[in-house]
Amino acid sequence: MGSPEPQPPVEEAVATGVPDDANDLRGYHFKRLMGKTLTVALLGSLTLVAFIAGGIAVDPLIGLIAAAGVFVLGVLVVLVIADNKAGDDFFEVYASRRGLSLVHGRGRLPQATPLLRKGDDRYCERTLTGPIADGFAGTLALFTYEEETRDSDGNTDTNYYRYTLGLVEVPDCATFVPELYCQRKFGMRALEKFEDVFRGDKERVTLESEALLDKYEIFATEGQDANRLRQLFSPTFIVWLTEAAPDKFAFELVGGALCCYVSGHKENATELDAVAAATGAVAKLLREEALE
Repeated sequence: MGSPEPQPPVEEAVATGVPDDANDLRGYHFKRLMGKTLTVALLGSLTLVAFIAGGIAVDPLIGLIAAAGVFVLGVLVVLVIADNKAGDDFFEVYASRRGLSLVHGRGRLPQATPLLRKGDDRYCERTLTGPIADGFAGTLALFTYEEETRDSDGNTDTNYYRYTLGLVEVPDCATFVPELYCQRKFGMRALEKFEDVFRGDKERVTLESEALLDKYEIFATEGQDANRLRQLFSPTFIVWLTEAAPDKFAFELVGGALCCYVSGHKENATELDAVAAATGAVAKLLREEALE
């Protein structure tokens, strides 16, 4: 019987700072799983069964091909399991080192902003709660929403939209800026006026920054104080948004609930820290502006 090497405890990883990425321990777990007696027995048995069944039903060559296919499929399954386990370890270490509470598996967030209400289904695959930024407790999560489409023949397909987001409460700003949306730029400027006709009670916030207009579209509810919004988007904040914010960064603010997000599920410490820090930076600015 094989004796696989012991799994490194999370406490040791916390002390050494490893892993820093969800893939760091994938190779370790793959080797550990492939060395297990149960894995060897299952792979060997299924491969042998495929060889015998194919050889008897057709000919030995077909049996050999079937056996190879089963073996490769089995190895891929082990790799997927190893990948999931490495991800679990990374997030446990990440949460522990930053004083956050971690929830694995599907979870729900309050539907506080439009992004969090999108789709036919929506959920978090990993959720971290606690002090995500200096002075702010909140949630850092891998968020997904699903949209189901149906073609003319009645066939359905599901599209998945994945984001990494930071969610905090900034109640101080709810009075002076009840709703604010800073979205990534889509489409052409020539169509903006046409598109704005269909935005209901949302109006475009225009600022004198070509760099900002090239990257973002900013909207607020009608009637908000234009001077306060211009003060919020100070030259310093505009430079941060256009040059220092994480790639594909955007945010939504509704009733004091601030949701900052980037496209895709981020599974390394550097990118998760960047989303958390960006959420804290926007929240701090909103709080400071509200208290002036």
